[in-house]
Amino acid sequence: MFYSTYFIFIAPALLLGLWAQMKLRGTFARYARVATSSGVNGASAAQILMRQEGLHIGFRSTPGALTDFYNPADKTINLSQTSGQNSIASVAVVAHELGHAQQDAQGYTPMRLRAAIVPSLQATAWVGPVMCLVGYYMSSPDLIWIGIAGFVLAAVFAIVTLPVEYDASHRGLAMLQSSGILTAAEIPAAKDVLDAAALTYVAVAAQAILTVLYYLSLLTGVRRRA
Repeated sequence: MFYSTYFIFIAPALLLGLWAQMKLRGTFARYARVATSSGVNGASAAQILMRQEGLHIGFRSTPGALTDFYNPADKTINLSQTSGQNSIASVAVVAHELGHAQQDAQGYTPMRLRAAIVPSLQATAWVGPVMCLVGYYMSSPDLIWIGIAGFVLAAVFAIVTLPVEYDASHRGLAMLQSSGILTAAEIPAAKDVLDAAALTYVAVAAQAILTVLYYLSLLTGVRRRA
């Protein structure tokens, strides 16, 4: 009952997450088949934009598809195998990651806040579920409150991630517009790819918030039982 109630409670966010993943993969696949009129692929776009924006960062390859990421710890952009494609989708993804590199270089506050949360989140990842489960069966509101604190931290991280991701997309599109890698007619397609990717972060935030609300409702039930 404990777990079944949770999944019923969290179902809207789970469905949103599934839909967001399907939309992302569908949108990326559609524009992965559309070549840029400039003939520039994702990897080449990274080099062009790095020079244009004065971003002095490392460049690495990472296996898989849609696994591109910027690593602020070692100042590297890590590009997946799809970055070698001449497509609007690959160029859009690369520009987004360079948006993160620009955020890092400029000390973008939400990105710094998210980075500050990461160590605490890693150290307390087990706290939420364990404390809430133990507190529920021991009818201990105090233990549940400790668990909820862990879930709140995860929710704050997910919420702070939203402006970081949307801003990176905005920066990436601006870079592409000023570089001429994409034409004005191609920019909306790149925006579609990045909007689909951002929706996955919205789903994660929704799930984190609903998880907090679920355990708050659990706490109310424990208090009544006590």
